[in-house]
Formats: sequence, C-alpha cells, structure tokens
Amino acid sequence: MSRFGERLREHAGDRPVLRRWPSWGAAAGAVLFYCLSLTPSMLPRSWWLQGVEAGVTAAIGYGFGALLGALAQRLGARPGPQVRRVARAVLAVLGSVLVIAVTARSVRWQGDVRRAVTLPPEISWWRWSLVPVVALLVLALVVPVARLLRLATRIVVHALGRVVPRAVAAGAGVVVVAVLVVGFVQGFLLAGVLNVVESAASLTDEGTTPGIVQPQLPTLSGSPASLESWQSLGSKGRDFVGTAATKAELTAFAGHEAVDPVRVYVGLRAADTLRGRADLAVAELERTGGFGRKVLAVMATTGSGWINKQASGPLEYLYAGDSAMVAIQYSYLPSWVSVLTEDEAVDAGRALFDAVHAKWATLPAGTRPRLVVFGESLGSFATEKAFDGRLDRLATETDGALLVGPTYDNPLWKTVTADREPGSPVWRPVFEDGRSVRFAQVPADLDVPARPWDGTRIVYLQNGSDPIVWWSPAMLLSRPEWLEDPRAKDVSPAMRWYPVVTFWQVVCDLMGANNVPPNFGHRYGTLPTDAWAAIAAPPGWTAADTARLAALMGS
Repeated sequence: MSRFGERLREHAGDRPVLRRWPSWGAAAGAVLFYCLSLTPSMLPRSWWLQGVEAGVTAAIGYGFGALLGALAQRLGARPGPQVRRVARAVLAVLGSVLVIAVTARSVRWQGDVRRAVTLPPEISWWRWSLVPVVALLVLALVVPVARLLRLATRIVVHALGRVVPRAVAAGAGVVVVAVLVVGFVQGFLLAGVLNVVESAASLTDEGTTPGIVQPQLPTLSGSPASLESWQSLGSKGRDFVGTAATKAELTAFAGHEAVDPVRVYVGLRAADTLRGRADLAVAELERTGGFGRKVLAVMATTGSGWINKQASGPLEYLYAGDSAMVAIQYSYLPSWVSVLTEDEAVDAGRALFDAVHAKWATLPAGTRPRLVVFGESLGSFATEKAFDGRLDRLATETDGALLVGPTYDNPLWKTVTADREPGSPVWRPVFEDGRSVRFAQVPADLDVPARPWDGTRIVYLQNGSDPIVWWSPAMLLSRPEWLEDPRAKDVSPAMRWYPVVTFWQVVCDLMGANNVPPNFGHRYGTLPTDAWAAIAAPPGWTAADTARLAALMGS
C-alpha cells in the first residue's frame, strides 16, 4: 500500500468509505425512515418521485441510526459476534417484511390523498412496486457521499489535532468541512445550475406561444404604437398582452358598449435597471391613457414574468374594458429557481409600485383610477414587501389587494395569521372580524364573517393543500398548526407529522403543486374572479354577474 493510502486509512480509523454491511443501527434507521416516508402527505405524487423522496428520507434515517449506534458503543454497548449476527438476521427478515407491507399499504394511503383532491384513488400497482427499487438506488448514491464527507472531516480533525487540543480540533474540523461544502454548493454547484437554467430560460423567453400574435391596438404594449417593441416583451409579456379581452368580447358580456382595455408590460430587455423598466411602464401607461381608466392594477409577476390569466382577465370584464394593468419582468428564471434570488422580486415590486403610485398621487382625487395590486406566489411576497409588510401602508396606499398562494415568508401574511382571532384555524384565519383582510378557498369564504367590509379590501386565496403556502423550515422539528384539528377539507386526515420526514415530504409536494385539479394544491381556478368582485366591483355589479363571469373564465 502507498504511503498516501496508509495515511488515508489511518485518518479514516480503518473504516472504508464503502462497507460490505451497514451497521445495525444505520440499517434499522433506513428501514424506519423509508416506511415513514410512504405515509400520507399533502398531495399525491408519482411513483418515481415517491421513490426519490423515500430514498433521501431513508438516507437521513441511515445517518441517524449510525449516529445512535456510535453513541451506544461509546456508552459501552458492545454485543458479541453471535448477538450481532442474530440481530442482523432478524432485521433482514423483519425489515424486508416491513418494507413490502408498508409499500403495499401506501397504495391505499395514496388513494386517500388522491380522494382529498378529487382525483381517482386508483394507481398502478406495478409502477408503485418500483418505489423501493428507486429508493434503494438513491440510498446507494447518497450514503457513499455522506461517508466521504465524514472521511474528509476525520482527515481535517487529524491534521488540526497536531496543533490544537483534540476537542477543539473536532469542532473546528466539522466547521471547516461544512464551510467548504456550503462554499462548493453556493459558489460552484448552485451558481452553475443557475447559469444553466437562466441560459435555457432566456432562450425560452425569446419564443412566442402558438396562437399569440402582435396586437395592433394602441392600448396594448408591443403594438406598432407602443414604446416597447414586440420582441422586447419576452415570451410571458407577449402572452400577457396577447390574451387581453377584445372589445367585442367585453361588449357581449356587459350588454353595452365596452372599450379596449389597457395592458402595459415592460420586458427584461427593455432597460438595464429595474428603475428604468418602472419608468418605462409609467410612460407607457401615460401613452395608453391608463391613468384615465376606472381601475388600475399593478401586477407583480412570478420569476419568469408570468401573470395568471385567471387573475388578469376578470378585471377587464368587471369594468367593461375601462381598466389598465401594468407589470414588469425582472428575471427569466421560473419561480422554483427565482426563490433563491427573491431580492430581485422585492426590488421589482417596490420599484414598479412606487413609480406608478408617484404619478397616480399627482392626479385629482376625484378623477384618478381605483388603484389595486395583485401578486401570486413569489409575486405576493414581492407585493407585500413593496409596503414593507405593513397592513396600514397597504390599506392606505391602495384601494384593494389580491394575494394568491402566499409563501411562508410573506411578512404581512405571517403577522395577520399569527394575530388571528382565537378559534379560527390557521388555514382559514379571521383577522379583526374580517373588516379589511379575508382568506378564502371557496367563494363562500369571502362572506365570512357575515359583516360589512370596512375600507380597503385585502383578500388572500390559499388552499389547505397548497405546499407553497404551508411549507416552512420550522417543520423540521415542530408540528405545523395546519395539521391540527380541524383540518382543511383537502388535507388527508391520515397525514401525520414526523420530525424531519414530514419536512422532506412537503418539499417533494412542492414539485407537484400544480399537478392537481383546480382549487387544490397551488391551483386556484376561477376563484380570483370571485375575489376581484369582492375587492373592487363597480357600482351595479351583482352576485349573478360574478357567477356569469366565473363560468366564462372557467370555459
């Protein structure tokens, strides 16, 4: 053996990176955590995603089991060879039986979760039988990496132990390896992934959705009369202006002559800075006459610049086209990546609202439009931060707000939820008797409590089964309130909280948040129609009009 190999073996403590058999504690931990990972979660998932989730969870259990086993040995628990052989044999038999039994039982659990979101309960048995296979492959990849990190820590501790006391070296070694790993992930791996994703997203942003054509109306950005070129809008911007309701459609719904709506969008390519894009947006609003409409909506986009048509469309029908909407793009990245750079979303939301509000505030109070704001998912976070997360600012500087699928980090949402009235559940809180802020999953929720609104109306739409709303780091070690009774109707009654396990389950649920029917997960269907009608209905608007519009938006 080479001198390097001898020293490496010395530092590793005669423990190879790959062992023929895992320790009893590690194997038991992996089996236990695998079984827990198959218990009901928030949303149904595919067999391969369940396999990945189970494999990672089993690897976590492997680590916990190995740690407990090492502690037991240090405390003097050292069974003889015969006892260890018997224990391994028993674990092999019972563990195999348990894995098979729980995997089979999880088919019914998945059925329960699917029923909760109105999906057919049946799933493919033969595909689900591949879950433990995928889990084993993932476990086989993760465990060697973890053992390599442990080996690296031992090498660093051994080196430091020559110059500092052993206890200090042990702590410092862990810190050094942790810093190196974090630095590698953030400075190299994550940055590389972001660069690749952004490059791919920028290419996608250059494309145009089939069926979307350049508008000719001067009230729309990207038209020949616009300050913004059609190409500069980006893919999501072209979708936004290209799906505006037509005057004929609006007239047919209203029963009287409508007008062409205003939609303003400034793409990422239009200016180098957020301030520059916000100023262009205001200039475009002035060109189109947006400040002369009855309602003006400032729309915070998601990471890629997308705006949900179920949120933008209803306002045009509510006001028979006498409306204006404005948005700017701040990123090419999809929301699941752009959460890593959420400061850009915050800065964009603040820059746009401040620029629009500054111009709006100069208009005569009796003639300026009703000013409302909208944000969905990361956009709701950006909208709240534009007002420093303060309810008083949001209520006094706007005439209404619609926030859809807020994140756990939304500052105003957290405050209002924490200060809810006693007895109201966290998934449908009542705040200050519903005077200004209300939460809804179905239209009827907007009328709870049964008392008149006061002043500015702020509505949060949040499904009980939306992982984007309910995931939080605190789930690692504490049971979330949304799992307490009574639960939301779309959360399986069989779901339980387990430390670490449930956290990782809901992380995986994030990936399927949009792969469910409307009104579940992160899909809100036509509910924004009802919300806008509650927030900013024009005079003479009726509940029957809302029902007609919701039916139209859902068609």
